[in-house]
Amino acid sequence: MSLPKVILKSGKEKSIQRRHPWIFSGAVYGVSREINDGEMVDVVDSKNNHLGTGYFSDKGSIVVRILTFGEETFSENFWKDKLQSAWYLRTQILDFEVTNAFRVIHGEGDGISGLIIDYYDKNWVIQAHSTGVFLQMEQIAEAIKSNFTDYCETIYCKSSGTLPNTGTDYFLFGNKVEAVAKENNILFSVNWVEGQKTGFFLDQRENRKLLGEFSKGKKVLNTFCYTGGFSIYAMSAGAELVTSVDISQKAVDLAESNMELNFPNANHKAVADDVFNFMKEHTQQYDVIVLDPPAFAKSIKSKHTATQAYKRLNIAGLKALAPNGILFTFSCSQVIDDVLFYNTVAAAAIETGRNIRVLHKLEQGPDHPTNIYHPEGHYLKGLVLFVE
Repeated sequence: MSLPKVILKSGKEKSIQRRHPWIFSGAVYGVSREINDGEMVDVVDSKNNHLGTGYFSDKGSIVVRILTFGEETFSENFWKDKLQSAWYLRTQILDFEVTNAFRVIHGEGDGISGLIIDYYDKNWVIQAHSTGVFLQMEQIAEAIKSNFTDYCETIYCKSSGTLPNTGTDYFLFGNKVEAVAKENNILFSVNWVEGQKTGFFLDQRENRKLLGEFSKGKKVLNTFCYTGGFSIYAMSAGAELVTSVDISQKAVDLAESNMELNFPNANHKAVADDVFNFMKEHTQQYDVIVLDPPAFAKSIKSKHTATQAYKRLNIAGLKALAPNGILFTFSCSQVIDDVLFYNTVAAAAIETGRNIRVLHKLEQGPDHPTNIYHPEGHYLKGLVLFVE
């Protein structure tokens, strides 16, 4: 049966010819018939030349997420082939003996716009960011079970937060709700049913490891600590003291639990408090500070407000840093690009008047790859600063 068509305006085919997977509403001339949210469509140019196939959305500005380009056809092996390709890449960049928690599918970075799959020691957590992907959840689960029989105990769909109108959370296979996952031989208790996102923030793995290289014998402050990832890496490297701060008591309890899991006698303080308030009221200076806030900017509209928040946060962090200290500072806001983030941190630095050198520019780990044709997939940016 032929698919409905989304017809582009003249000249609007260029981005898809460059293999960018998003079709925006402003590029669409019309449709061949009424199309349901999540339905698969063919995209054609103004002369009816076929450009690609993808899922239609009637919500938001992205009306089609392309899955196949040009004459490539969407086949029943699509999910199986994409999963095998993504898994192969992870075998090349990770040592499964020391790390069994990682991202398997990173949306556009792995050729499936709208799909996230994270893996925690034989447990798969799937997030749909489009109705089209959500409607294929059973097929995706079948592809996982058939491809990775020896690596699959549970498959959990967690899409209520990413698709509030249509997505739900439910078990596709198995019934485990948590596991102790391993990252560079450090243990983390992950609960994908109750935790944020898919249960853990996997994108900071390489940056957590780098933090350890600066932490031996140091007093370390980890702000917005969530489950304590940076804190535990600091302690594993021999930090003198680690302080974890998060506004959520639940997050602080998880950080304490994960620290106990790895280092029962650690010199670790976990504080439930607003980070800005904590740094304002506590006069102690730290040798290493991590600023890893949630996304301050969720949209273009909030860009200016978010920039000011990043500036205030970095001023506070720099003031709390001891002489010759190290600052790890991050933004995961997609609308705050690398240049704006750098300039915002520089503006904060100017206000402190301290001599500061950039040691590293950071990003998400390689299991969160960026499609070269879709630069928007690069969202995490960070700086490591040496502050005299």
